[in-house]
Amino acid sequence: MNLSLRKVALAAGCLMFAGQLLAADPSKEPKRPECIAPAAPGGGFDLTCKLVQSALVNQKLLTKPMRVTYMPGGVGAVAYNAVVAQRPADAGTLVAWSSGSLLNLAQGKFGRFDENAVRWLAAVGTSYGAIAVKSDSPYKNLDDLVQALKKDPGSVVIGSGGTVGSQDWMQTALIAKAAGIDPRKLRYVALEGGGEIATALLGGHIQVGSTDISDSMPHIQSGDMRLLAVFSDKRLDEPEMKDIPTAREQGYDILWPVVRGFYLGPKVSDEDYAWWKDAFDKLLASEEFAKLRDQRELFPFAMTGPELDTYVKKQVADYKVLAKEFGLIQ
Repeated sequence: MNLSLRKVALAAGCLMFAGQLLAADPSKEPKRPECIAPAAPGGGFDLTCKLVQSALVNQKLLTKPMRVTYMPGGVGAVAYNAVVAQRPADAGTLVAWSSGSLLNLAQGKFGRFDENAVRWLAAVGTSYGAIAVKSDSPYKNLDDLVQALKKDPGSVVIGSGGTVGSQDWMQTALIAKAAGIDPRKLRYVALEGGGEIATALLGGHIQVGSTDISDSMPHIQSGDMRLLAVFSDKRLDEPEMKDIPTAREQGYDILWPVVRGFYLGPKVSDEDYAWWKDAFDKLLASEEFAKLRDQRELFPFAMTGPELDTYVKKQVADYKVLAKEFGLIQ
């Protein structure tokens, strides 16, 4: 990505925190830090963990890299329950989350634990939802797909991360609703994150992938995949993305940002939480982090601590309204 359009926005923050970008105090940093990606390798959670794995060491905020481990299941539910119930006070364990995690929380898909069960730490960037097909797909634009779905909703096999009600399901459900199609008549294959969606799509096991742009770009650049639409408010002003049409410009007024970040267990001490918050505040203010974020096809979205907690709670409340509209919850 080209940083030129972002430097102005970053400048004030960089100046504010420039004097704080000091080496981490080894006596205070968490022991054996670990980042849990709650899905199989290769998707957005993996990308989020590896982004900060590199950045925290590069900025000398950690003395050695975090381990990245994988805990797939329920598009985040297994990891959420494991951390809350089994590692509630482990200050070294960060878990990646996305807007899809918040949507699942809004529907009660994480079991007995709700959005108040963890300590929301940081949001580090955003992507946007997208509809992907193989490069040789007969669907050349979003309307081609919609017309096929109108003719026979069950004729198109759509891969999504998670089951009915997931973020990826919601993207296609919003398209179906706009086109007057019953979303429940669409034919879905539930997969575990963006990595599995890409594998299934390129392997011919599904015809359409409801995914996000960050997961897709490596396959777009290799020529194996195309995006019929991205759910941003306008075309993304990056050389490799500028030719990807939005759903809005094709007559479907659908926006779906995919915010990415991290949470900690509910009993992590205030002191340890403050250490991580300070580390992320410094990280998010640095131009070096902006470069790493851009390399991973993420756009700016920086928020930590109480401000993030307020944002998360509002998003969950908004998603509950949307879920009720689709009959997913009472």
